[in-house]
Amino acid sequence: MSDQSSNSPKRKSAKKRTAQREQGQAKVAAGAKNTRSNPVVADETYGDLRQDNRVVMRHSIALNIDNFKPASDDFVPRATQTYPPLQDAHAPFLSVIIPNYNGRRFLPALFSALQAQTFPDFEVLLADDASTDDSVAFVEQFVQNAQEQNAASPLTVRILVNRRNVGFVSSCNMAADVARGRVLVLLNNDTEPESTWLAELARAICTNPQAGIISSKVLLFDERTRLHTAGDMMGLNGLPRNRGVWETDHGQYDHAPTIFSGSGCGVAIRKDLWDCLGGFDEDFWMYLEDVDLAFRAQLLGWEACFAPTARLYHHLSASGGDTLSSFYVGRNTIWTIAKNMPRGLLLRNLPTIVTAQLQIALEALRNIRGEAARARLWGQLAGLAGLPRQLRKRRLIQPRRVLDDAELRARFVD
Repeated sequence: MSDQSSNSPKRKSAKKRTAQREQGQAKVAAGAKNTRSNPVVADETYGDLRQDNRVVMRHSIALNIDNFKPASDDFVPRATQTYPPLQDAHAPFLSVIIPNYNGRRFLPALFSALQAQTFPDFEVLLADDASTDDSVAFVEQFVQNAQEQNAASPLTVRILVNRRNVGFVSSCNMAADVARGRVLVLLNNDTEPESTWLAELARAICTNPQAGIISSKVLLFDERTRLHTAGDMMGLNGLPRNRGVWETDHGQYDHAPTIFSGSGCGVAIRKDLWDCLGGFDEDFWMYLEDVDLAFRAQLLGWEACFAPTARLYHHLSASGGDTLSSFYVGRNTIWTIAKNMPRGLLLRNLPTIVTAQLQIALEALRNIRGEAARARLWGQLAGLAGLPRQLRKRRLIQPRRVLDDAELRARFVD
């Protein structure tokens, strides 16, 4: 009995525990200046609370010891969970990105045209920018009906919804980030592509490996023989142009595939090029973001080409009114030049560039009573005010270019 009592540990008295605690706190306080001790842990009040908590926990366990039950032999600490095997995710060739803001009235024609595409290897991403109409509900119902009618090859649609309106450009970038396709296809919500549209874009992509951007032939929705654009060009005066705009389509541009950029309402862009360029510049918000991206691609040596058989029809100014377009075009034209025009070409063509901007300003002043004219002037002023930020981007863009001035000059029009 004496042996057992001699071997059992003696319980410290409260006085001894207090003395040891005070001794430890004194050591911490003495070495605080030369160590990285935690000042909260070293605090006297905190130390007392921590010690008291330990005592309370020991007493709680002792008082409730009868409530503890030994585990049975078949007790499993964590139940084994089984999951279905992972399925291979098919990466489509094309990812069709549709930015949408209150475009419900256009979506039936658009999605019916996409469902009728002869090229099946694509996905659709609807990037809804906080619409207040029932655009999202319509697309969900349309997809459900399509799956019931054609269970073998249903239309694959993913819907991305912004909680607040972030703009056309940010919506496109958001959708591009999650797209699985090798090629991104940007498509306005107010368009109606022909059934062979995607097939012809895919054909043009495969037969033009030097081209990172493929433009559709865009015709007017209400006048289907009249061109909106047969690919965009860039003038030496810094103004982008819709090639063939308002002309009757006789195939006059079908054998001229070289362009500067593609219209964002229906353009294919290789995903690796998009990632290399970082997507659209979100400072642009809307309008000319496609020209800016194409300019940066041209500086890296990529080409843009026109696919005349990839046809779609476009409602004009349905997504943005004249006032909006006037402001953003006025501002973003200046920013595009400031960011991307190489120094040699900029200095050589500076008189032409300044003259073009002055002519636009004078024309707006003559029509100053109109909202669009005032918006254009405000856009030019905003462009000048934003130059410092764009010039900082220029310092990142210009060192990466691979084309010299002569090669790039050949891609402009007079």
